[in-house]
Amino acid sequence: MALILEKGYDAVSVTDIIERADVGRSTFYSHFTDKQDVLFSNLDELGFLHPEPSTGPGELFAFSLPMFEHVREQRQLVRALLGRRSGGLVLARGEQLLAAVVRHELSAPGGRAPDSLDLLVTCVVGAFMGLLRSWVDGETSASPAELDAAFRAAVGPGVRAALDQR
Repeated sequence: MALILEKGYDAVSVTDIIERADVGRSTFYSHFTDKQDVLFSNLDELGFLHPEPSTGPGELFAFSLPMFEHVREQRQLVRALLGRRSGGLVLARGEQLLAAVVRHELSAPGGRAPDSLDLLVTCVVGAFMGLLRSWVDGETSASPAELDAAFRAAVGPGVRAALDQR
């Protein structure tokens, strides 16, 4: 993570990782195939990439505030993984996981999914991840509650209007 923060993911080489970890090349390759394998080896265990869907009826985006709060606690790690210097690999995985949660929420029991579901999911995920990346890269100093409020204000009315049309 420190190397990503220093150089950016794309510029980090396996040699950099081996030198920083002070391990031999054969030891590295006995555990990992490449630098992406190192990055993804424990990625799915990180809580901020596994948002919880809302549980209450009518409640949308319950994942938002807890995710922002968790990211605040792990800001350096998240900055390395999702920030502008991350290379985009983890960002794409985070977007996939978040999209699954949003898709589930928007196609909740009790009604059919809106025709524009894919577009809504893209908009919601884009708004959330844009705020998150801006925050971890230090472009805003908002609190988790302020980020959550901005996110909900930006996407809530449009999503509710689309859901009401179904």
